[in-house]
Amino acid sequence: MSLPDSLIPANDIQRLHALAPYQVMGTAPDAVFDEVVRLTAKLFGVPIALVSLIEEDSVWFKANFGLASAERVARNESICSVAILQEETTIYEDLRAQPCHLTNPGVAEALDLRFYAGYPLRTTEGHSIGALCIIDRQPRTLSPIEQERLQKLAAVVMKMLDLRLALKQQPTQAVVTWLQLYHHLDQSLTRLDTLGKLIQWETSPTSVAALDYQQSIQEEATLVTRVLDEQTTAALSALQRS
Repeated sequence: MSLPDSLIPANDIQRLHALAPYQVMGTAPDAVFDEVVRLTAKLFGVPIALVSLIEEDSVWFKANFGLASAERVARNESICSVAILQEETTIYEDLRAQPCHLTNPGVAEALDLRFYAGYPLRTTEGHSIGALCIIDRQPRTLSPIEQERLQKLAAVVMKMLDLRLALKQQPTQAVVTWLQLYHHLDQSLTRLDTLGKLIQWETSPTSVAALDYQQSIQEEATLVTRVLDEQTTAALSALQRS
């Protein structure tokens, strides 16, 4: 993984200008985005998932699952600041063996963070304003299929950010739209919780039943990502026509 010499890209002024509309959406907890990161964590089997927006001097966690009480950190303390510099997925399989030298490695060490994978959130103009990331406290790898899934989920999150912005002036329509999204997220999380519990009942992770449950989880991941993408795309298209 080739990295530049600085956390600040050459187009940072333009990037911050593109970010500005999303910053004014407020910092209050957002149930739908919170559910998205909870879903992301379950789909990848990790304890932490974040939606981050990279501001001028700090990183704001728009949604946070698993990283207790963290809302903002300095820009040089978050690997999400590195993720926006890349075209593809930024992956650190073991931060203890391979620390990120563009950020303060002491932060990951203090929080016992070992694995990081993040994909940039890009606007339609191509500006990377943040990242969807997954984090583990154990070293691990990310298969090509999982990388593709993270990329697709990041694209959905970006569309949801655009939808949130577009619906800001239409509170009635916003309630209906977000309830529909929340409903699908809640259903998927319930199914994933059930499958996870069924796997735990198996005496071996390689039993026929356990492998069937794992396959069901993969199918659920594909389904929920597709449904969320279709819903957000349809809602954005309807707003553009109105």
